[in-house]
Amino acid sequence: MRFLLSMLVLGLSFALPAQAACDPGEGTWDRLCRELSDTWTQGREEVYLPFRAHHLRYAYTREKIDSYREDAWGLGYGRSRYDADGNWHGWYGMVFLDSHSKAQPIVGYGYQWVWGPPTGLHAGLGYTVLVTARADVGNYMPIPGVLPIASLSYGRVTLNATFLPGGTGYGNIVFLWGRVGF
Repeated sequence: MRFLLSMLVLGLSFALPAQAACDPGEGTWDRLCRELSDTWTQGREEVYLPFRAHHLRYAYTREKIDSYREDAWGLGYGRSRYDADGNWHGWYGMVFLDSHSKAQPIVGYGYQWVWGPPTGLHAGLGYTVLVTARADVGNYMPIPGVLPIASLSYGRVTLNATFLPGGTGYGNIVFLWGRVGF
């Protein structure tokens, strides 16, 4: 468990780029540095509530489905903001129960193009760049990834989803979590 907490702290520490470290230039890396830093320093705090890992039935046998945990209860923390165009940026870290009832940590940065006013009903579609780890894959060796994310929000409450692609007997999971901003 100490390793899992260490991974979350380490991942979130990468989310703390100092504003002073960003060049004031107009290059792509300069703008990216400012976006990442602004999200952490200006973003609002959020609680992440992972709750479901739905294994698509066509990819698994009935026996496998019956052996998997699909209630992915967990908890997380994040910081997010809406930019001048109304699009969402967010740093996050969370831990949830994987399909084998083992703790799975994840840290990352997400971006979504948003339709609708951020204070009312709005939807988003984008991606997340992340690092996770699983007990059954290299005994918690870090696993980097990029996944699509979608959301439906009203004010500061959001329902999020991502899809983990795969093949027969692995992947093909729709993962759901809530997000509540303060």
